[in-house]
Amino acid sequence: MRPLLTWIAAGLMLALPSHAGDRPVVVELYTSQGCSSCPPADAFLHELAERDDVLALAMHVDYWDYIGWKDSFARPEHTARQRAYAKADGRRMIYTPQMIIDGQDHVIGNRPKDVLDVIKAHRARPDTVALEVRREGEEIVISADRLDGAADPLRVQLVRYAPRDTVDILRGENAGRTLSYANIVTDMRVLGTWGGSAPLNIRETVTGDAPVVVVLQSDDGAGRVEAAMELR
Repeated sequence: MRPLLTWIAAGLMLALPSHAGDRPVVVELYTSQGCSSCPPADAFLHELAERDDVLALAMHVDYWDYIGWKDSFARPEHTARQRAYAKADGRRMIYTPQMIIDGQDHVIGNRPKDVLDVIKAHRARPDTVALEVRREGEEIVISADRLDGAADPLRVQLVRYAPRDTVDILRGENAGRTLSYANIVTDMRVLGTWGGSAPLNIRETVTGDAPVVVVLQSDDGAGRVEAAMELR
């Protein structure tokens, strides 16, 4: 991780959005191509990905690969992230399909009504951080201010994803099926930690056409999401 990021553009005060409830709710789906219970949750994520008030991310895990089909999108980092959430919540086990909403609430991913109820509750939560992300050539500029006066450290994370892909499953529990996936996370990096006592203003080089997502989350990386923004 880089050192504490509190780089401030000297003499420049940026106008940041400050309307309560403007930020999207982050929904992370932990899923696997080898899980027979996952296709309904994967289909539901397509619906969530169409919403402007939700930032839907598919985090494919690798712990079902042994049952006959290796998930082509799985990353061990996703499994580690899900385990960190479980530990933070006092749980010993992880499972698929699981949706984690704003880093706080854990919901079975193929229960749309339950998921929508939790999203609605998080939409009502006041904004605590004003976040702005913009492109300047091959760089993105990330600016943020605390709205609640808190100074708790937040982890600044950069996420890239593939909007859609289709896979023919040849073996395992879903053998013979062709499944479609949305917002498949291909990279998730920690840019640094923001203390929150001073405005945040950092630059990061990005390449390629994949959408860019910035997530500000409690510094353990397995807690409450305070702000998120997407550039397509």
